[in-house]
Amino acid sequence: MGGRRTHARRRPACRNPRFDPSPPCGQNGRAPPRRSRVRGAEGRSMGSDTRTRHVYAATAVETATAALVGAGAGASPARLQAEHLVEAELRGHPSHGLRRIPTLAGRMRAGLLRADARPEITWRADAALVVDGNLGFGPVVAYSAIDELLERSMRTGVAVAALHRTHHLGMLAPYVERIGRAGCIGLVFSSTEGLVHPWGGVGPLVGTNPIGAVVPSPAGDLILDMSTGAVSAGKILDFAERGMPLPSGWAVDAHGASTIDADAATRGAISPFGGPKGFALGLTLGAIVGALTGTAYGPEVRGTLDDTHEVSKGDVIAAIRIEAFGQPAGSPELAAYLDLIRASGRDGGRVFVPGDRSREARARTVQSGFDVIDDVWTAVTELAETADSARAEAGHSA
Repeated sequence: MGGRRTHARRRPACRNPRFDPSPPCGQNGRAPPRRSRVRGAEGRSMGSDTRTRHVYAATAVETATAALVGAGAGASPARLQAEHLVEAELRGHPSHGLRRIPTLAGRMRAGLLRADARPEITWRADAALVVDGNLGFGPVVAYSAIDELLERSMRTGVAVAALHRTHHLGMLAPYVERIGRAGCIGLVFSSTEGLVHPWGGVGPLVGTNPIGAVVPSPAGDLILDMSTGAVSAGKILDFAERGMPLPSGWAVDAHGASTIDADAATRGAISPFGGPKGFALGLTLGAIVGALTGTAYGPEVRGTLDDTHEVSKGDVIAAIRIEAFGQPAGSPELAAYLDLIRASGRDGGRVFVPGDRSREARARTVQSGFDVIDDVWTAVTELAETADSARAEAGHSA
């Protein structure tokens, strides 16, 4: 795991602590230069001075699991969390992948994340489930809730869970996919830190509040997984790490002016997607989550990007059993319609239905591997090496 080091670019000023709390600010209000920990002679250049290393899924899962175990998690919850993070990498979404591990480890060390906690499951009505995650890993809690919903929906047709005190769920597609495989329409709503500016307003007051959905289809499930900001916070940070410019319209700087500088965006706010309509959708989803879970709103949400505050966001998960409404799960008519959409591209080109790109990316990378920023991989492997050293020392002591 050793190798050479290179210099990463200087971050010019302090980031919004809700956006990225990691760089400490000096007395002059500027962030000190980050010490690059880039390793690996096989690294590839991605940005102006950012290097990556190529990793295969099995290696990534094992290393990420060891890193989380080294930070204090049990083997089983650590592996489930690691697998979920690697799924994001496989699908081309590193913003929700391995770069989250140092924050999760920091939260465990601070006592804010109880990796081995068991969620408390309470059915408040026939189809209404309340889940206290007891500050556990998001995937561990969410998959437990989904198993409960799928079993209950066999009798009730529809079942909904409201999750609180649960950590970041990460990419939403894998959750709704599990629901879809059971012949159900699945929905997942999450609230996040205030990172998006209101339409016509200034300041990060609205969460990126993502939505996940699945409609099963024999032609490939329709799978929606999107932020209601123009982009997720993790993707802005990923662009900043890679030294890459943002597409126009993604974000504004601290003064409310549109910017393509990822560092400037971390000190400003993300723009809502689709102008006023995206702002309205994001605000409404956040309100639904807060109303059903009793969790915080907008700027009061904490705990997915920092290692200093108890988690205060919420999640809502719903399973709707299609056959309970007298319809077949996996409608051939829907399959034909989706294929019609796919075949409607100009000049013989293909149109991608939501879920297509992610499936194709995963099919490629599960065989060929994926690139990870060296700084990210180094942070993960150092945590894993710490765990290995601790086990070896314990063995010698015994």
